[in-house]
Amino acid sequence: MISRELAAELRTAGLLWRPESGDRFQIDIPDLDDDIFTVSEMTIEAQHHPTGTVLGFNGTTEWALDSLPLTDAVWLPREDQLRELLRSRFRALRRLPDSFEVTIELDGAERSFEHPEPAEAYGQALLVVIARATA
Repeated sequence: MISRELAAELRTAGLLWRPESGDRFQIDIPDLDDDIFTVSEMTIEAQHHPTGTVLGFNGTTEWALDSLPLTDAVWLPREDQLRELLRSRFRALRRLPDSFEVTIELDGAERSFEHPEPAEAYGQALLVVIARATA
């Protein structure tokens, strides 16, 4: 799973989140920031309004929260979502002895990112792609 730190860096860099069922996130509220939540039509659904998207908490939960602005949530994208966001830049995922290596194409050259968790390597690559696009 992608780390909260990298997820926050991706958000700050400009990665937009359009919540879908199955997406995981954490909340930027003290005492809740260690919990991981999952978007689901049964319990937590994305509610789109003209003023912005909120995450609506349906039914009973162990704490009282009706809805949450999307800006207070940190999306934890899955490995497949990160790979999809890299689109045609993605070249390869290789298993190394102690880690995984993601290779992308950037500005006509191949660039590799290594981490023990494949999602983290994908996230590092995406962070560089976003930074390049917004520079």
